[in-house]
Amino acid sequence: MNTQIKSDPTVFVIFGGTGDLNMRKLAPALYNLYLDGWMPKQFSIIGTGRTKYTDEQYRQTLLDGINQFSRSGKADPVKWKAFSESVYYQSSDVKDHESYKEFGTRIEKHAADWKTKPNVIYYMAVSPNFFPIIASNLSKAKLTQDTKRVRVVIEKPFGHDLESAKELNQLLANIFDECQIYRIDHYLGKETVQNIMAFRFANSLFEPLWNRNYIEHVQISVTEQLGMGERGDYYDGSGALRDMIQNHLLQLLCLVAMETPINWESDEVRNRKVEVLRAMRPFTADDVRNSTVRGQYAKGWMEGKEVPGYREEAKVDPQSNTETFAAIKFFVDNWRWQGVPFYLRTGKRLHQSASVITIQFRDVPHKVFPSETSESWAQNRLIISIQPEMSIRLQVQAKRPGLDMILNPVDMVFDYKGTYSNQTPEAYETLLLDTMMGDQTLFMRGDQVESAWELVMPILNTWQNKKSLSFPNYSADSWGPESAEALIARDGFHWFTLPLTSKK
Repeated sequence: MNTQIKSDPTVFVIFGGTGDLNMRKLAPALYNLYLDGWMPKQFSIIGTGRTKYTDEQYRQTLLDGINQFSRSGKADPVKWKAFSESVYYQSSDVKDHESYKEFGTRIEKHAADWKTKPNVIYYMAVSPNFFPIIASNLSKAKLTQDTKRVRVVIEKPFGHDLESAKELNQLLANIFDECQIYRIDHYLGKETVQNIMAFRFANSLFEPLWNRNYIEHVQISVTEQLGMGERGDYYDGSGALRDMIQNHLLQLLCLVAMETPINWESDEVRNRKVEVLRAMRPFTADDVRNSTVRGQYAKGWMEGKEVPGYREEAKVDPQSNTETFAAIKFFVDNWRWQGVPFYLRTGKRLHQSASVITIQFRDVPHKVFPSETSESWAQNRLIISIQPEMSIRLQVQAKRPGLDMILNPVDMVFDYKGTYSNQTPEAYETLLLDTMMGDQTLFMRGDQVESAWELVMPILNTWQNKKSLSFPNYSADSWGPESAEALIARDGFHWFTLPLTSKK
C-alpha cells in the first residue's frame, strides 16, 4: 500500500448518490483508492438522493455496485467493513434548501470528532439542470465559503452551448473561486492520456520533430460499437459534436498541440491548452460545408446480432436530425502547426471501439532505395492507443531478414501490459485523488470550456438549422459515411485503424 502521499481529512458529499455514475464509477474508485492506501485516515462519504435508505441499506447498494464494476473484483469482507463504516446516506431533495443544513451539521460533527477542519468535496453526479440549483443551495446554507477546503466537482456536459456555458460559469463564479471548481472530463484521467505529456515533455527525442516541418497531419479517432441503450433521450438533445468533440477530442488535440509548460503547476499547464484553442482557425460557412461531415447510423448487424437504426432506438425522435457521427478537419494557426491538418472523428455503431491518436510524419525527402525494395512503404507514424489497449507505437521502416534488401514497416512498442505488472487505475481514481489533493491540472478551467464551445458553435448552429436529407447515411458495423472518407482523401490521406486484439 502506498502511504507516502496523504490528503487531509476529507468529506465527500455525492449528489446523485443512488445514481448510475456513483454505482459504476465513483464508489468503486473511492474503494480502490482506499485499498491502495491513497485515502486519508479520516474520511466520510455521504451519498444523497430522494430514495429512502438507511445507512446499512445504502452501504449494501454500493457494495453491489463495487462487486460488479470494481477493477479489483469483489470486495474483501474485512476491508469492505472497515471502508463502509465511513459511508453514510442522507435522503433529501436537491431543490429543498432547508435539507442542506444537515450536511453542515454532519460536517461539523466530523470536524469535532477528527479535531480538525476537513476538506469538503461536493460532487454533482446528477443531471446538468440541477447544477445551478445545488450550487445556489450550498451557498444559501453557507457551505461554500472556505475557499481552501471546499471544492465542487461538475460532471459534463458543462453547458449545452456557448451561452449556457457562460451562464453556468458566471453563476459558479458568484459562489466559488475558480480554485474551488473542478470541471471533470474523465478522458483526462486515463493513464495513456496522461502519458502523452510525459512522452512529450520528459524526453528530448521528439520535441525537435514536434512541428509543421516534420509532422504531416494528425488524426484523433474515438469510435464506439455501442448504440444508445437507455440514453436515447439525452443523446437526441446532444449528438456526437456536443457529446464527444467539444470536450473529449478537443482535449486530446490540446495535449498533442500544446507548447511546453514552464512547470507542472495546474494553471501553467492549462494556460498552454487554452492557447491552442484560441489559436484554432474559426469556421466560416464554407469551412462547415467543406471541412465537416455528419452522419447517422441505420440498422444493421453487429457481431451476429441485428441492431436498430438510430431513429428506431428507444426515446429517439423518429425524424431526428441528431448526428451520431462527426468528422472535422481543424487547423491550429500558430508557428508550430501552421498548415498541419488535425482530423477528428467519432461515432456510434462503428466497426470497432477504440480511442487512437495517430501522428504521421512527413515522408523522407529522397528515397535512396529502389521501389522494388519496398513491398509496403509507409511513412513514419507515432500511434498512441488509449483504449481498449494502452500502448504507444512508433512505426519505422526496417530491412526484412534475408539476403535481399526488402523494406517493411515495423513497430517499436511500449505496451502497458507488457511493461508493468500492477493494475492500471481507473480514470476516476486519478481524478478523485487529484480533487482530494487540490490539484486542478487535469481539470478544465472556465475559459477553456468557453473557448471550446466558441470553436464548435458555427458547426453546431449550421447543423441544427439545416436538416440533413441523407440521414441515415451509414450502416451499423461500418466506419461511418462515405463522405468522411472523402473528407480526408481530398488531402491525399486516409483514416488509420489500429489492429487490436479485441473489438470491445
